Amino acid sequence: MKQILAILALTSLAVSAHAGCGKKVTNEGTLKAYDAEKKTVLVESADGKSATITLTPSTTGADKAAGLVGKAVKVVSEHGKADSVDAKS
Repeated sequence: MKQILAILALTSLAVSAHAGCGKKVTNEGTLKAYDAEKKTVLVESADGKSATITLTPSTTGADKAAGLVGKAVKVVSEHGKADSVDAKS
């Protein structure tokens, strides 16, 4: 019985350690700035709020970000790190 409880306890700890929050934030607006040195983009929404988001090696569309400055974009991020950068159509 003790072994079963120990296995259940270890399993529950392992599952909770691998669980991510999964909260995705979508910023839509104009790409105001792209900083290649810091690997960040600055997105300003229509209501005037701005968000600085960090690009990572796994960010989809990061290679096109420099060409999107001044254009409408949609940036999906999690905890301030971009998952994707796309031109808004």
